[in-house]
Amino acid sequence: MLRVRKSAVGWAVALALTAAGLTPASPAAAARPQPVPTIDWRPCAADTSAECGTLSLPVDWDRPRGERFDLSLARRVADPATREGALVFGPGGPGDSGVDRVVNGSSRFSADLRARFDIVSFDPRGTGGSHPVVCARDLLARQPQLIADQARFDAVLANNALLRADCRARTGALYDHVDTTSAARDLDAVRAALGERQLTFHGSSYGTVLGQRYAELYPGRVRAMVLEAAMDHSLGTRDFLDTQAVTAEGAFDEFLAWCARSADCVLHGRDVRASWAGLHARAERGSLTDPDQAGAALAPFELSRLAHKKLYDTWRWPGLAEWLVRLEGAATTPSVRPLADQSVAPYPFAVFCQDWSLPVRDYSEYAGHLRRAARLAPDLRYPPALFALVTCLGTPTPVANPQHRLRVHTDVPLLIAATVHDPASGYGWARNVARQLGRHGALLTYQGWGHGSYSSSPCVQRAVDSYLIDQVVPARGASCPAVEPAV
Repeated sequence: MLRVRKSAVGWAVALALTAAGLTPASPAAAARPQPVPTIDWRPCAADTSAECGTLSLPVDWDRPRGERFDLSLARRVADPATREGALVFGPGGPGDSGVDRVVNGSSRFSADLRARFDIVSFDPRGTGGSHPVVCARDLLARQPQLIADQARFDAVLANNALLRADCRARTGALYDHVDTTSAARDLDAVRAALGERQLTFHGSSYGTVLGQRYAELYPGRVRAMVLEAAMDHSLGTRDFLDTQAVTAEGAFDEFLAWCARSADCVLHGRDVRASWAGLHARAERGSLTDPDQAGAALAPFELSRLAHKKLYDTWRWPGLAEWLVRLEGAATTPSVRPLADQSVAPYPFAVFCQDWSLPVRDYSEYAGHLRRAARLAPDLRYPPALFALVTCLGTPTPVANPQHRLRVHTDVPLLIAATVHDPASGYGWARNVARQLGRHGALLTYQGWGHGSYSSSPCVQRAVDSYLIDQVVPARGASCPAVEPAV
């Protein structure tokens, strides 16, 4: 293992970043002294042992004196006798609540980390308690999961334009500034408000996009950064879809293999793939219902999505097998579910369409993507990425934070904690991120299953803790063995 020495980043790096357009503000604005933001911490209403607060930030960082919004945060304070600083957690999703993670789920982090660091997180701008993006519920409901023909393709384009205008009118100026570059600038303001000279950060899933962008913008302010279940923010439409299709299918294959070898699977000894094909055929005919949702009809895309979600944690695998058994015996007459009364709904996915440019020219090109996904993933033939295409169809370009190869020059290598059989953030994504980072990254491989590894592998947890606490970087090729799914 390598212990990294701390050193300052030279002006040459700062100037290079300026030339690359990666600085957080114009040189003139950066030269002006800025007041240090503050957070008014108070006991959280839901749990007074945690502290909650808000931080006033610019809606548009290019206009720091303009309109502002309140970023919602939470923290759990470390023991003063052992405290070394603050660890900021970047939530996933997009749309997960970091506040909820701290208030209700800080045990995600080891006792050693909680003793050394205040655990801090936030609801990213446009989500949760941080001025959420809100839109008309009926326009959101019109978004199809899949597109059937050119007429429907044109209708989605028209509805998405209406939806963007509606969200902007209801949300205000923040709607156009929920991209992750803006969120990275928020994160640096959080660092400053916490009184931390450098940032100690652990991002999970979509939170890794935030970590990567922060490291590009502020390389000299990174003390240590973990990217768990890393996303590869360099992929175009085809590669983004294909890699997720292969990843999802591979995770489903691992679930089938577990059922074949484990008597804890209620489908043990059966041809699970044939059973799944039968369920999928019923979904295509419109005769499959979900026993967990009051007999609501399950369309093919939704069937794949729900099964895929249940692959995220190995402790859910027995429940996935039981769900498939119940689906086989579910009533074949779908019920009609009443719509909620509220006229508006939060739309945390808005950030995705400002972070990714995934253009699709017409229905013919879209149908080609569908056919290719079905070849790559014959069981889970509808990867969730397909819905991202539909949701973001027609988004004006250029987007605020488009895909690009990483340009990171930190003193300490970023630690990529990757799972070989991750169902959502594929291992191939992690390896590609590691290649882009070069000597500024280190890949730690968990040979097991699940979306993320810190909570499921004691070996990964020890390595991550050592990195975050003492900046000990795992050796090249470091790997942790799989932990068999527990029931």
